Amino acid sequence: MSYIDVTGKTEEEALARALSQLGMDRDDVSVQILERAKNGFLGIGSAPAKVRVTYGEDEEKTSPVSAKPSPEKLKTERKPTEKPAAPVQKPKVEKPAVKAQEPVQKTQRPVAAAVTETATPIGEEVQDEKADAIRNFLSGLMEKMEVESQVHVYLPEKGRYQVILTGPNLGQIIGRRGETLDAIQQLTSYSVNRSSSGRIRVTLDAENYRAKREESLEHLAHKVALKVVKYRRSVTLEPMNAYERHIIHTALQEEPNVSTGSIGTEPNRRVVVSYER
Repeated sequence: MSYIDVTGKTEEEALARALSQLGMDRDDVSVQILERAKNGFLGIGSAPAKVRVTYGEDEEKTSPVSAKPSPEKLKTERKPTEKPAAPVQKPKVEKPAVKAQEPVQKTQRPVAAAVTETATPIGEEVQDEKADAIRNFLSGLMEKMEVESQVHVYLPEKGRYQVILTGPNLGQIIGRRGETLDAIQQLTSYSVNRSSSGRIRVTLDAENYRAKREESLEHLAHKVALKVVKYRRSVTLEPMNAYERHIIHTALQEEPNVSTGSIGTEPNRRVVVSYER
């Protein structure tokens, strides 16, 4: 296990510099704040932030070593076969044509699967004033965004409307880690709740993203917990919204020798996974 100490104007900048130097992702390291940034008065007494980033050498050294020799061996083995015969190039021309057709079929199948797996357990679509308002708002918004989609509205429980968008190529309305989907959900909730006929909760999903994201966060939580117990150091995760932080807390509430908490303010509030004896 090794570590580096890095400084920056803020804790986030120092962490970003450390990850850039190491060439690692945030989930592969443990972060300890040694000194917090101080602004001072009129620039007097200011001090940079200092963080210590700890990483495991055994994990980082094994993957590059195993990855580098294999391409070289393949090149040396393939060179004799590529030189003598020109027909070897023909299969390479035909393979892209086959691969180009496969994504067309694969992009159509997940859409149908998302509809059956997500919509069927909820029940029949609801038809009421709020549901109609949700459909009208999202249909207009999708038209402005030039996204082809259908809006399905369900009422799994009183006061909570489950909205599912189906259609081809909905990845653009999901965005990086669901940021665009969350924004559309918030806009829909605001638009529908402007009237005084009672507030409701709107949950928006597309291509079964919510379930996939929840599974990914649970996997991340247990991976981080193992690292915390192994190195006996706290790990601070990336900023998450309240729903995603709740998933992390719930996934680790029964985990031995591990506790969770949150630090910071929205939208940069983070989960801290700590070691407990």
